[in-house]
Order: sequence, then C-alpha cells, then structure tokens
Amino acid sequence: MKTVFLIVSALAGSFFLPTLSVSAQQPVQQQPAQQQQAADQQAPYLRYPTIPPFHLLKLDSATYLTKDDIKKHHRTIVMFFSPDCDHCKHQTESILADFKEFKDIEIVMATYQPFGELKEFNTHYRLFEHPNIKMGRDEKFFLAPFYKIRNLPYLALYDKKGDLVTTFEGTQKVETLLNAFNKKGNDK
Repeated sequence: MKTVFLIVSALAGSFFLPTLSVSAQQPVQQQPAQQQQAADQQAPYLRYPTIPPFHLLKLDSATYLTKDDIKKHHRTIVMFFSPDCDHCKHQTESILADFKEFKDIEIVMATYQPFGELKEFNTHYRLFEHPNIKMGRDEKFFLAPFYKIRNLPYLALYDKKGDLVTTFEGTQKVETLLNAFNKKGNDK
C-alpha cells in the first residue's frame, strides 16, 4: 500500500512541478497586460470629463431625467446619495441652508435606493421647491461605476461648459464646493 501511495505521489509531483515553473514565469510575461488592465480600470469620468449621459427615473415614475434636461451654460453638481445616509442628509441640509449660493447651479441628485425612499427624501427636504434641483433614481446603476464611487455623498462639479471641475467623496462644506467652482480658470 505504501508503494502505491509513493508511486501516486511521485506521478502527481511530476505532473504539477512543470506547471509551477511555468506559473512562476507568467507574472513577468503578463506585466504589460497588467499595466493595460490597470489603465482600463481608470474611472470613466476621468476618460470622459464631461457631464455623463445619465438616465434617471424622475419622481413622476414615468419620465426620465437626462443630461439634456440640465440648463445649458450653468454650473452643475451631480450628487449621488442615499436617502438613508446621514452624511447625505447633512450635505443636503448644508446646501439648503445656504441655498442663495446655489440658486444659479443645477443640482442633479441621483440614488439607486428604492423609489419610495427617494420620494420621502424629496418631501422631507422640500426639494421640489427648488427648480434647479432635479432628482431621479439611477435604476440602471450607471453613475456608481462611472465615478467609481466608494463613499457617499459623492459630488461631481462641472463648469458652465459641462467640463469636470473636480469630485468629492463624503460631506463637504459649502465653502469647499463654491471655492472649487471659483478657482482660477473656472467660469462663474
């Protein structure tokens, strides 16, 4: 019995040893491919630094909000949020507290959360009173992978030409957002 075990072990070892030596060489051969893969994993918003072609189900649950619905020649904030996220609630409250500073900025608020939560959020914060705030459900889950979102709220700021200014993850002070828009070279 020991002889059979030793023979099987020897055969198995001779089968796997050549495989192991080839595997040890593969990372060297795959290095350019790995570099390409890393480049391909760059977030799409960096490769396409303009307002993305989103398709959000509006609060009426019948029509869609798209980038064509954003007023032209206005600064824009695309905010990905969750209605039950405390940081998102704080961000919304801070924007609303200084809303006079945002009256000329188009704000697109998007979430993937259930539609009922989106409607409750809209009602609670009375966002419907602000015509420059538009909301919708990202039911195709487009924005999260487009921006490679890791933390909420996620804010992407665009200038009047629709070009990316910068992005933020997590709650930001109103001054931080406004200063990002007003940096030298960004139109007001």
